[in-house]
Amino acid sequence: MGSILIIDDDSRNIFALTAVLKARGFHCETATGMQEAFELLAAGNTIGIILMDMMMPDMDGYEAIPILKASPQWQHIPVIAVTAQAMAGDRDKCLAAGADGYISKPVDIDKLQQLLDEYVR
Repeated sequence: MGSILIIDDDSRNIFALTAVLKARGFHCETATGMQEAFELLAAGNTIGIILMDMMMPDMDGYEAIPILKASPQWQHIPVIAVTAQAMAGDRDKCLAAGADGYISKPVDIDKLQQLLDEYVR
């Protein structure tokens, strides 16, 4: 399995997710925005799944996911939308943007583990 790429503009979220996932045996790469994420992906890192914050400055997940899914080199990578937006319809909006899965913040680690198991184990 490749690494998990965590994309979030809040370093506290990156720190918390990385710590928990590493404790569960996952290898994580991180990016604080889409520019950095695209650079990591273009460098040929073995990314197996992306956990993407949907609300970021510059380029949010709703803009970024269609770009990833339109790229022949990245379209196969599952993208899990991670968002504080937990209102009715937000899950559908994330999936409509091309996300393969959805989880709301604060992240329930057991639910996240179940999602990851669907795609990476």
